[in-house]
Amino acid sequence: MSPQRLEDFAGQEHILGEGKLLRRAIEADRLTSVIFFGPPGSGKSGLARLIAAKTRSAVEELNAVTIGIPEVKKVLERAAWRRKSQNQKTLIILDEIHHFNRTQQDALLPSVERGEITLIGLTTENPNVYINSALLSRFTAFEFNPLEAEHLEKITRRAIKAVNADLAPEALAHWIEMSGGDARRILNALEIAVMTTPEDASGKRTITLETAEDSIQKRALRYDRRGDEHYDHASAFIKSMRGSDPDAALYWAAKMLAAGEDPRFVARRLIICASEDVGNADPQALVVAAAALEAAEFVGMPEAKLVLAQAILYVACAPKSNAAAAAAAAAFAEVESGPRREVPAHLRDSHLDSKSRGHGAGYRYPHDFPGHFTVQEYMPAPAVFYRPSDQGFEKELQRRLEKWRPQKTP
Repeated sequence: MSPQRLEDFAGQEHILGEGKLLRRAIEADRLTSVIFFGPPGSGKSGLARLIAAKTRSAVEELNAVTIGIPEVKKVLERAAWRRKSQNQKTLIILDEIHHFNRTQQDALLPSVERGEITLIGLTTENPNVYINSALLSRFTAFEFNPLEAEHLEKITRRAIKAVNADLAPEALAHWIEMSGGDARRILNALEIAVMTTPEDASGKRTITLETAEDSIQKRALRYDRRGDEHYDHASAFIKSMRGSDPDAALYWAAKMLAAGEDPRFVARRLIICASEDVGNADPQALVVAAAALEAAEFVGMPEAKLVLAQAILYVACAPKSNAAAAAAAAAFAEVESGPRREVPAHLRDSHLDSKSRGHGAGYRYPHDFPGHFTVQEYMPAPAVFYRPSDQGFEKELQRRLEKWRPQKTP
C-alpha cells in the first residue's frame, strides 16, 4: 500500500509540496542525510521507501532496535567499498534511530562526513533530544504532521481499490475518526476487516460500519509519556488553567489520564498552577490542589480522576495573580546579585547570646503595640518584592500593605 510516486503520497504538503526543498532533492536524486520525525502512521517510512525506489544509490534498510555496532560497521564497510570500487553511494534507511546510543551514533559520523552514505533516520521522537549534536548538525530535519481526514480518505480509498472491496461511507468515517491521524491504524483495520468478511456472489467483500467498528476497537491517543507529547499536553493543561478555561484544562487532563499518565504528575502540575498563577488571589486554591494530590494517592485510579477534576475546575475558575511568583523571583534575584545583607542585631536569636553579644537587643514585639504592628527595620537596605494585584483576596492584602509600608523606616 506504500505510494510508488510522489503524486500518490498523501499529506505533508508543507515539506513535499511543489517547489519545496525536499521534493526538489528527491526528484533530482540529490538528497543529503535527513531525519524524518513525527507521529506514527504519518508517512515517514513510506516516503523513505519511495526515495529508495527512485535513487541510483545502493539501499540498506536497518532498524536501530535490532542491530548493534558490529552490524553497523559491516554496513559501513560495504558502503565504503561501493564508493571506492564502483563510485556508488549507499542510502541507509535507519528506522527508530533514537534507540541508538551516543557510541552507535558516533560510528555513523565518519561515513556521513566522507559522503559514503546518505542516511535517512526515522523516529517518532524529537531529534534535538535524542540525536547527538555532532550527527544532528549533518542532517536536515523534516517534521511530519498527523494526517488530516482528506489524506486518510485518499489512502483508504486506494487500499480498498487494491483489495477489491466495497467500504460503506459511515465505515470510512468511523475509521478516520478513530485513527488519530495514523494511516497505519486504518490499514491494519482494513486488513482485519477484509480477512474476516466473506465474499459475496460476485467475489467482492462489503465492509459495513459494524465490521469497521469491530476491526478498530479503541480510539488512538497520540501521547507518549516520555516524549514531546507528554510535555506538550502538560503545557496545554497549565496554560488552560492559567487562562481560566476550565473545559480545556479538564480535557487535557482527561487525555493525559486516559493515555496512562500518572495522576500524581497531573496533581503536581495542578499544585504548581495554584501557587504560580492563582497565588494569594485565592489562597484556598493551593489548599484544594494539595488535598487533591493526597486524595488521589489515597484512592488511586479510576476514582482519582474525580478528585482531580474537582480541583482542576476550582483552580481554573479561581481569580488569577502571579504576584507571589514574581515576588519569589525578585527575592531570589536580590539574593543572587543584590547588596549583601546581614541579619540586624535586634532580629538575631536571643536565646544564647543576648547578654554577651547583644543579640535581640532593641527588638520591638509587634503584639505589644496597637493593631499588632510597629515600625522597625526587618531588612537592611529595604526592597519591595511583593506587589499584590487587585484580584480576589490580594485586594485585601494590597490594602493592608498600603497602610503598613509607608510607616516603615527608609
